[in-house]
Amino acid sequence: MLRTNTPFLAYIERLYELQARKEAIILKDFSKHSFVLQQGTTAHAVLFIKQGIIKCFMNEENGKEYIVEFLGKGEVVGEIEFLKNIPCLCTIEALTEVTAYSISLPYFKELIEKDPLFSRLLLDAFAERIINTSSRASYQQLHTVEHSYAKLMELQSRQNVAISKEDMAAYLGITIRTLNRVAKNFK
Repeated sequence: MLRTNTPFLAYIERLYELQARKEAIILKDFSKHSFVLQQGTTAHAVLFIKQGIIKCFMNEENGKEYIVEFLGKGEVVGEIEFLKNIPCLCTIEALTEVTAYSISLPYFKELIEKDPLFSRLLLDAFAERIINTSSRASYQQLHTVEHSYAKLMELQSRQNVAISKEDMAAYLGITIRTLNRVAKNFK
C-alpha cells in the first residue's frame, strides 16, 4: 500500500553528493497537501522522494478521483511522462511534508543513455510497478472491502499519517457511503 525503493534512493543520493555544482539534481521541499505534479500539465523534472509520503491519483471524466498509489522513499514520479513525452498522467499530492530530489530532464536523459546501473534501477522500478498493479488488482478482486479497509487502517497507524475518508474511498474504489458502512462495522 505504501511503495518505497531504498536501493534507487541510495543511488540518487550518491549521484547528488558527487555533483560538483549541485545543478543537475537539486533538493525540493513540498508542504503537506501541496501539489507536486498536476494531471494534464507538463513535468519539468523527474522527482525521487527522499522523505515523506505522496498520493498519486487520477481525476476521471466523471469527476471521481482514483488513487493509484501511495509512494514513499525512493519512489520516482515524472519519468513516464518524460519517456513518452506526454502530459502528467496523474496528480501527485504531498500527504506529509515531502523532500524530493529533482533531476533535470537533460541529466535524466543522460543517465538513461550512459549509466547502465541507473537504467537497471529504473527498469526494476517499472517491473515492480507492474507487479504491484497486478497484485493490487487481484487482491481487490479476491478480498473483501472490509479486509482492504483493515489493511489501510494498519498502514495509516504504522506510518502515523492521517488518510481522509475521501482518500480511503478513492483508494479502495468505493463510495464514501460504503466506506462509512465498513468503518461502522469495525467499531
